[in-house]
Amino acid sequence: MIVDCAHYRDGHRQHEGAMPLEQAAARCRQGGFVWLGIFEPGPEEMARVREIFGLHELAIEDARTFHLRPKAEQYEDGTELIILRTARYDDEREEIDTGEISVFLAEHFVITVRQGIASELHGARSRLEGRPELLKTGSASTLWAILDQVVDSYGPVVGELERDIEQIEATVFSGAVAPTERIYSLRREATDFYRAVHPLLAVLGRRLQPGKSPSALLPYLRDVHDHLLLVNEEVAAQRDLLTTVLEANIAVISVQQNEINLRQSATMERLTILASVFLPLSFVVGFFGQNFEWLVNHISGFTAFLVLTVVGLLLPCLMLYVWLRRRHRHPPPPMPKPGPGIGSRSPSGPATPGT
Repeated sequence: MIVDCAHYRDGHRQHEGAMPLEQAAARCRQGGFVWLGIFEPGPEEMARVREIFGLHELAIEDARTFHLRPKAEQYEDGTELIILRTARYDDEREEIDTGEISVFLAEHFVITVRQGIASELHGARSRLEGRPELLKTGSASTLWAILDQVVDSYGPVVGELERDIEQIEATVFSGAVAPTERIYSLRREATDFYRAVHPLLAVLGRRLQPGKSPSALLPYLRDVHDHLLLVNEEVAAQRDLLTTVLEANIAVISVQQNEINLRQSATMERLTILASVFLPLSFVVGFFGQNFEWLVNHISGFTAFLVLTVVGLLLPCLMLYVWLRRRHRHPPPPMPKPGPGIGSRSPSGPATPGT
C-alpha cells in the first residue's frame, strides 16, 4: 500500500497529498527528488515500482525479505539499499515488537518499504518537511530523518527492558526464585534487539565517510551516531546483566533445593532413630511370640528369658562386626586399568598404532 508520495524541490514539498507512481517518476526529471513511502507491499505492487523506477531485482528481493540485521548494499546504477530494524515496546504483552524499513536511496528518488507495525515514518517525514535547510541537501536528508527517528525509538525500548530486568533482579537477589522462562525470554529479546542496534553502527559509520553524505548533514548524522553508540552500550550491558541474573537465579534454585534435601534428611534421620528404638522390641516380641515347642518347653523362668533375649540381640551385632573387620583387613582388589587405546603411547615405545 502506498502511504505517501511527494516531490521535494528547493527545500519544500511541491504539492499536497500523494501522487500516482507514473507522475512521481516524471517529477524525478524536473529536479529535486521524490519520496515514495510503501507499507507491506505485495509482489505485484513491488514489480510495478521496480519497472517504473528501474530498481535492481536483487534489491527488490531484499526489500521483501525480513532480515535479522541491518545492512547496506550499493548497486551499479547508483542506487543504494539500506535496511534498518525498528523496535517498539508493547506494554500489555511486555514484549518488543520489531519491524523493518528498506530504503532505496538515489539522487532523484527515495523509496521506503516498511514491514511490521513498528516501522511508522510519518513523524520523520513531518520533521524533515519542517527543516527546509536540510531538505535542500537532497535525498540524503530523508535517510537522516529516518535514522534519527529509528534511533530515537530505541530509547524507550531500552528503558522498558531496564525496568523489566530490575524487577527480575530484585526478585532474584532478595532470595526468591524468579521464573526462569521469563529470564530466558528477556535474554532472547535483548539479543534480538542487539542484532538490530549493533550492525547499524557500521551502516551509519559508512554514511559518515568523506563524500558519502552532504557536509551540511554530517553534524546531524554524527549526533545520531552518538545516540546509537549509547544505545548499543546499554543493550550490551543488559545482555551481560541478564546472564548474571540467570546464573544467580540458578544458584538460588540450588540453595532452595539443598534446603529441601536437608529437611528431608533430617526427617529421615528422625524416622531412622525411631525405627532403631523399636527394632529390638520388635525382635523380642517377634521371637518370643513364636509358638514353637522348644520355646515353650525351655523358657521356664526369667533367667532363661533374659539369656535368650540378650544372646538373640548380641549375636547378630557380633556377626556384623566380624564381617566388617574382615572386609576392612582384606579389601577387594582394584579394578584393572584399561589397556592403551588407539594412538596412545606405551611406557617403553612409540605410540601404539590403531587397528
